[in-house]
Amino acid sequence: MSDGLVVGVDGLPRCAWAGSTPDYAAYHDDEWGRPVHGEQPLYERLTLEAFQSGLAWITILRKREGFRRAFAGFDPEVVARFDPADRERLMADPGIVRNGRKIDAAIHNAQAVLALRADGGLDRLVWSHAPTRHTRPSSMHEVPATSPESTALARALKAGGFVFVGPTTLYAAMQACGLVDDHVAGCHRAVG
Repeated sequence: MSDGLVVGVDGLPRCAWAGSTPDYAAYHDDEWGRPVHGEQPLYERLTLEAFQSGLAWITILRKREGFRRAFAGFDPEVVARFDPADRERLMADPGIVRNGRKIDAAIHNAQAVLALRADGGLDRLVWSHAPTRHTRPSSMHEVPATSPESTALARALKAGGFVFVGPTTLYAAMQACGLVDDHVAGCHRAVG
C-alpha cells in the first residue's frame, strides 16, 4: 500500500482519513470527491464547510441531519428570509454548531446565492473554477490545503457577497464537491 491508505474491514483500500470511523468511511465512499451540482446541494456543502472551520469534520458530519432540519434543507430562498427569531432558534439548537458568526454567514450567504441567479447561478460560478488539470496525490502529504483555483473561487464568491469563504475552506469544498479528486493513488475510489 502507498502512504496515506488504510484497508477497511471490507478489504477495500481507502484514503487514510476515512479509516477512523464508519461515518468517515461512508462519507468517503458515497460522497467525497463525487461531482455535486445544483444551487441547493452546493449551498449546503459551502455552509457545512464554513461551519467546519476550526473543528473536526466528523463533528459536522454527525450533526448534518440537525443542520438540514435547522436550515430548512438548505433551501436558500427560505434561509435568506431568516430573521432574528430564527437566529435565536439556531443559537439554541444543540443539533448544530452554535456559533453566531457562522450562523450569520449561512443566512447572509443564502441571500448571496439568490443574488447570483442573475449572473448564471452558484453552480456556474463554482464549476467555472474547477481546475483543467489535477494530479492525483500519491500520499496524503501531497494533498494541498489551497490551490490557485480555490483562491480564485474565494475571491469570486466574496465579490458576490459571500462571507466565511476563504481559500482553505473552499479547497475542502472543492474536494467534497468533486471539483478536484484527491483520493490518493491506490484508494478504491480513485478514478484514473
